[in-house]
Amino acid sequence: MTSTRSPTASTSRARDRVWIILGSDGRHVLVGRHSDPTEEELRQAGDAIAAQGLTGWLAVREGDYYRKRAKVTLLKVRPLTPTEGDWEAAVRAFEEHRQRCLANVEG
Repeated sequence: MTSTRSPTASTSRARDRVWIILGSDGRHVLVGRHSDPTEEELRQAGDAIAAQGLTGWLAVREGDYYRKRAKVTLLKVRPLTPTEGDWEAAVRAFEEHRQRCLANVEG
Protein backbone atom coordinates (compact mmCIF):
# COMPACT_ATOMS: atom_id res chain seq x y z
CA MET A 1 0.00 0.00 0.00
CA THR A 2 1.36 3.40 -0.93
CA SER A 3 0.62 6.57 0.87
CA THR A 4 0.23 9.92 -0.77
CA ARG A 5 0.90 13.21 0.88
CA SER A 6 -1.22 16.21 0.33
CA PRO A 7 0.72 19.04 -1.38
CA THR A 8 -0.73 21.49 1.09
CA ALA A 9 0.49 19.43 4.04
CA SER A 10 3.97 19.29 2.57
CA THR A 11 3.96 22.98 1.71
CA SER A 12 2.68 24.06 5.11
CA ARG A 13 5.41 22.08 6.89
CA ALA A 14 8.07 23.53 4.60
CA ARG A 15 6.85 27.04 5.41
CA ASP A 16 6.41 26.36 9.13
CA ARG A 17 7.25 29.65 10.84
CA VAL A 18 7.84 29.84 14.56
CA TRP A 19 9.30 32.32 17.00
CA ILE A 20 12.53 31.10 18.60
CA ILE A 21 15.04 32.43 21.05
CA LEU A 22 18.53 31.66 19.74
CA GLY A 23 21.53 31.68 22.02
CA SER A 24 25.02 32.48 20.80
CA ASP A 25 25.97 28.81 21.34
CA GLY A 26 23.26 27.63 18.91
CA ARG A 27 20.83 26.37 21.52
CA HIS A 28 17.29 27.54 20.96
CA VAL A 29 13.76 27.31 22.29
CA LEU A 30 10.38 27.87 20.70
CA VAL A 31 8.32 30.72 22.12
CA GLY A 32 4.84 31.96 21.40
CA ARG A 33 3.80 28.88 19.45
CA HIS A 34 0.13 29.88 19.48
CA SER A 35 0.61 33.60 20.07
CA ASP A 36 3.33 36.21 19.92
CA PRO A 37 5.74 36.12 22.87
CA THR A 38 5.13 38.81 25.46
CA GLU A 39 7.66 41.49 26.34
CA GLU A 40 7.89 39.97 29.84
CA GLU A 41 8.71 36.51 28.42
CA LEU A 42 11.38 38.04 26.22
CA ARG A 43 12.86 40.07 29.08
CA GLN A 44 13.05 36.95 31.28
CA ALA A 45 14.65 34.95 28.47
CA GLY A 46 17.20 37.68 27.84
CA ASP A 47 18.07 37.84 31.53
CA ALA A 48 18.49 34.04 31.70
CA ILE A 49 20.72 34.00 28.61
CA ALA A 50 22.87 36.86 29.91
CA ALA A 51 23.20 35.11 33.29
CA GLN A 52 24.87 32.21 31.44
CA GLY A 53 27.35 34.61 29.84
CA LEU A 54 25.75 34.24 26.41
CA THR A 55 24.11 36.59 23.96
CA GLY A 56 20.73 35.88 22.41
CA TRP A 57 18.17 36.98 19.88
CA LEU A 58 14.50 36.74 19.13
CA ALA A 59 14.27 35.18 15.68
CA VAL A 60 11.85 33.55 13.27
CA ARG A 61 12.66 30.02 12.17
CA GLU A 62 11.18 28.92 8.87
CA GLY A 63 11.17 25.30 7.72
CA ASP A 64 10.79 21.85 9.23
CA TYR A 65 13.60 21.42 11.75
CA TYR A 66 13.36 17.61 11.75
CA ARG A 67 13.34 16.94 7.99
CA LYS A 68 16.84 16.16 6.76
CA ARG A 69 16.38 17.67 3.31
CA ALA A 70 14.34 20.67 4.45
CA LYS A 71 15.89 24.09 4.22
CA VAL A 72 15.69 25.89 7.53
CA THR A 73 16.27 29.63 7.64
CA LEU A 74 16.56 32.04 10.54
CA LEU A 75 15.56 35.68 10.48
CA LYS A 76 16.98 37.85 13.24
CA VAL A 77 14.28 40.05 14.76
CA ARG A 78 16.13 41.72 17.62
CA PRO A 79 18.74 41.13 20.32
CA LEU A 80 17.54 40.06 23.77
CA THR A 81 20.75 40.75 25.64
CA PRO A 82 22.65 44.01 26.13
CA THR A 83 25.68 42.77 24.18
CA GLU A 84 24.93 42.07 20.51
CA GLY A 85 27.25 39.10 19.88
CA ASP A 86 27.99 37.36 16.59
CA TRP A 87 24.71 36.45 14.83
CA GLU A 88 26.42 34.53 12.02
CA ALA A 89 28.37 32.36 14.48
CA ALA A 90 25.15 31.63 16.37
CA VAL A 91 23.44 30.56 13.12
CA ARG A 92 26.36 28.24 12.30
CA ALA A 93 26.16 26.74 15.81
CA PHE A 94 22.38 26.30 15.37
CA GLU A 95 22.91 24.41 12.11
CA GLU A 96 25.62 22.21 13.67
CA HIS A 97 23.25 21.38 16.53
CA ARG A 98 20.47 20.60 14.03
CA GLN A 99 22.75 18.29 12.04
CA ARG A 100 23.67 16.38 15.22
CA CYS A 101 19.95 15.99 16.02
CA LEU A 102 19.16 14.85 12.48
CA ALA A 103 21.86 12.17 12.63
CA ASN A 104 19.51 10.35 15.04
CA VAL A 105 16.39 10.81 12.87
CA GLU A 106 15.43 8.17 10.31
CA GLY A 107 14.35 9.18 6.83
